[in-house]
Amino acid sequence: MHTEYQTTVIRELRDQQVRFAPRHKKMDQLNRAERLIAEIDDSREYTYEYLCYRITDYRPPASWNSAVSGADLQHDLRLFVEDVSESANLKAEEVGEPVHTVHELSKMFNVSIKTIQRWRDQGLVSRRFLFNGRRRVGFLRSSVERFVARNQRRVERGERFSQMSDEEREKMIERARRLAAAGGCPSEVARKLARQLGRSVETVRYTLWQFDNEHPEMALFPERKTWLTPEERERLYQRFTAGESVEKLARELNRTRSSVYRVVNEMRAARIA
Repeated sequence: MHTEYQTTVIRELRDQQVRFAPRHKKMDQLNRAERLIAEIDDSREYTYEYLCYRITDYRPPASWNSAVSGADLQHDLRLFVEDVSESANLKAEEVGEPVHTVHELSKMFNVSIKTIQRWRDQGLVSRRFLFNGRRRVGFLRSSVERFVARNQRRVERGERFSQMSDEEREKMIERARRLAAAGGCPSEVARKLARQLGRSVETVRYTLWQFDNEHPEMALFPERKTWLTPEERERLYQRFTAGESVEKLARELNRTRSSVYRVVNEMRAARIA
């Protein structure tokens, strides 16, 4: 059981549910707590009466009504979910949906285990399951999908900066050189390589841009401004959604109108995905 709770009231609620709640109630409270985590605003405060009711469906006396900050609540509710799930002795096959281990998520998103641990601190809800009789941390697929939907840019950054072996990078650069020599434009090359290598388009785009930036004498696309950096692409998209005209953006960035539309559509598609 965790000891690093920020608030006394959530730790005491954990103690009570671990000790007295029936197993089926614990499973219901896990789901209710996770839904609550997704709604918490770090800048707000929440009354214990409200929190207890949302998690347990029981409204305590008003005399118990202390306030909890959103930031502390985010932290403590994730611990609450882990601790209560551990006490319920949940088997991974019991929950009715796929459960991923830390190592499986690391491979799924092409990121390090350290990145997965950091995502847990940033809101990825984990539970404790029995895998073949051994208790380990696991992630419901629905929990992972919820985190990705709310943290698309963070996940993309994690994948972009995940460790890529020198062999993988060299293979990517060599394939990109062949596609560029055959007349492929940067966006087309990035999309094809992403499909072939199982990486996101933004990861491939950043890797190729970085190579051209560091090795201009061997650049895949000698026209340096052919590439927009990830930051430039993000700023372009934000300015477009804020109402700036395509003509103005194209003129300032020395781009064609069609290339501006292409960047906007690719950024929009990444968010939808």
